[in-house]
Amino acid sequence: MKKKWLLPIFASFMLFTTTHIDTAEAATASDVTETASKYLGIPYVYGGTTTKGLDCSGFTSKVFSDLGIKLNRTSSSQYEQGTAVAKDDLQVGDLLFFNTSGKGVSHVSIYTGDGKMIHSQTGKGVSYSDVNDPYYWGSRYIGAKRVATFDSEQAEAVKEEVKKAAIDFTVYASRAEVAEQIAKALNLDTSDKNTKFTDVKPTYEHAGAIAAVSKLGIFDGDGSGKFNPSSPITRAQVSKVLVHAFGLEQQGDVVTFTDAPANHWANECISILASNGITEGKGNGSFGYDEMLKISQLQTFIERAQQLQK
Repeated sequence: MKKKWLLPIFASFMLFTTTHIDTAEAATASDVTETASKYLGIPYVYGGTTTKGLDCSGFTSKVFSDLGIKLNRTSSSQYEQGTAVAKDDLQVGDLLFFNTSGKGVSHVSIYTGDGKMIHSQTGKGVSYSDVNDPYYWGSRYIGAKRVATFDSEQAEAVKEEVKKAAIDFTVYASRAEVAEQIAKALNLDTSDKNTKFTDVKPTYEHAGAIAAVSKLGIFDGDGSGKFNPSSPITRAQVSKVLVHAFGLEQQGDVVTFTDAPANHWANECISILASNGITEGKGNGSFGYDEMLKISQLQTFIERAQQLQK
């Protein structure tokens, strides 16, 4: 029987205050990067606070809200929270502030380790950048604030206690399961079990499949170097994987669904799937962008995609 795993959002297990620094005892540094990276591709919208579009502080507020921590609304007011942190002492989850307007704090991002940060930036939306980018961000850096600490050891203990109350991966597809099924459908060579991901060891059951789909650019990890094999995958996210895996292209007119968020990063891929007859949505005119993908749905999508290859 497959194990059940916990979503990287543990709001129901976290009670925080934001007077000084929160101790996020039920969240790890990995939870920060996993939670933030699920918004990758969301477009930048000035004043945006939803998945239809996020500005820089709207993004940081949403990520920390998912983790049970309330941030002030604007970058300048977020700069007033927490305690100052030296650049040499940055930890994952620290807020980084920049002067992009010439008038003081005007941009905020989240530090993800190894000199990287994730933020919502004009023209690129939610994406990763180098903190010390010599062409832009490096010269505009103002400082960092720590509004929460993320304790790995305590959080992992909490996770072990609540796993069974979480996602049933006999019903829903994990990222590793998707990689495995795609590799089988494409008859990929899975003998090489060495991946570039820090959380996928060669001894892992699905390491060969993950390595194979990664080499072909079908499937990638997050900006922190992890694949997150035991995390669920949404219907929107798998649309991109399927389009890349089977080399699908738009057939005829663009197909839209009633729940299509404006400018959503997955709209094009979902339209491609629909125009090829791989998906018809949920039957009520919607697609279910943020719904977790079921294994049965994955199998149906792959079978239909394979029929197009014959």
